[in-house]
Amino acid sequence: MPKAEVIKRPVEQVSSDIKMSAWSAVFESVVLIILGILFLVLQDTMVRVLAYIVGTFFIVKGGFQIINYFIEKGQNDFFNNGLLSGVISVLIGITALVIGEDIANVFRIVIGILIIYESLVRINTATKLASAKIPAWKYILILALLMMVIGIFITFNNNAIITLVGWMMILTGIIGIFGDVMFIQYVNALVEKLTGDEKH
Repeated sequence: MPKAEVIKRPVEQVSSDIKMSAWSAVFESVVLIILGILFLVLQDTMVRVLAYIVGTFFIVKGGFQIINYFIEKGQNDFFNNGLLSGVISVLIGITALVIGEDIANVFRIVIGILIIYESLVRINTATKLASAKIPAWKYILILALLMMVIGIFITFNNNAIITLVGWMMILTGIIGIFGDVMFIQYVNALVEKLTGDEKH
């Protein structure tokens, strides 16, 4: 096998793994939008049902992320936030199941904290893009900061009603999708710069 192909293949694999992780984030944003819509539609009468849906989703999601972290450990650790994200997701899921009918207020805080965490991950991504001199980092940073503002508002606003939280979740999901899709477009360029495999 030619030497160039041996070098190129790992770079392509790294790029593929990062894109898969980014598309997973897009899927999570879609789920957040769906949950926001459910929160608007179901209101208090179905809060307990929503608690079980949310709890189960986050436990499954967190378990998958933790397992995937150890599978990927030692490979692409620069981009691997799976362990921390997985543990947080599992704790959120367990909390949702335990709280049950009192989920409304707790759910607001948990979702707010999760949004803040996701914004921090995207801020971290923006700094990596900036270090690789990829111009899009500014837009991803702005979207991440918007997410953080929403997360802080939801977490610390005791007067935030269910309807408002639902709309905020939908808005956050839309912002997340825009940011992640934008990031996906620059993955190849980012990986090439980080691995020194730039094409001239």
